Amino acid sequence: MNDAGARWPNDGAVRWLDPDQQRDWRALIMGTTLLFDRLDEDLSRRHGVSLTEYEILVRLSETDGRRMRMAQLADSLAHSRSRVTHTVGRLEKSGLVERFKSPEDGRGIVCAMTDRGWLLLQNVAPTHVMGVRENLVDLVEPEDLEAMGRVMNAVADHLVAAHPEMEIR
Repeated sequence: MNDAGARWPNDGAVRWLDPDQQRDWRALIMGTTLLFDRLDEDLSRRHGVSLTEYEILVRLSETDGRRMRMAQLADSLAHSRSRVTHTVGRLEKSGLVERFKSPEDGRGIVCAMTDRGWLLLQNVAPTHVMGVRENLVDLVEPEDLEAMGRVMNAVADHLVAAHPEMEIR
């Protein structure tokens, strides 16, 4: 049966999800959609920054000199380069980051967090962490959270291996 209960031909080419797998798959979709929407809404409402913008600032904050090549930044977020370029453009207009040619080879573009971006991140991070705790971490048993981490790491490893040009850091 498919998701609506209709019968689909079963020629063996498709391994349909059983009812329990379908339930769990839909719970994942619903839960992640609602969680990311809530985290994004909290950051936007309280600080005027999106979840994606926040994640870019976090990635930059975790590197030496708070800077990364744009391609590496996109890979670390598992976002397209064009999406990251567009989002970094908004951050740059707000004075939170700056871009410049790579001093190492002059070809790549580097994104660096400004002092203003660092101050914003310090103010925004508590809101994000409280949202993650309130809407995920504190709702589940530690072993369930660990299992979810293992599952999603396996998914990420599989998908990165299928696209070797992408390196998740």
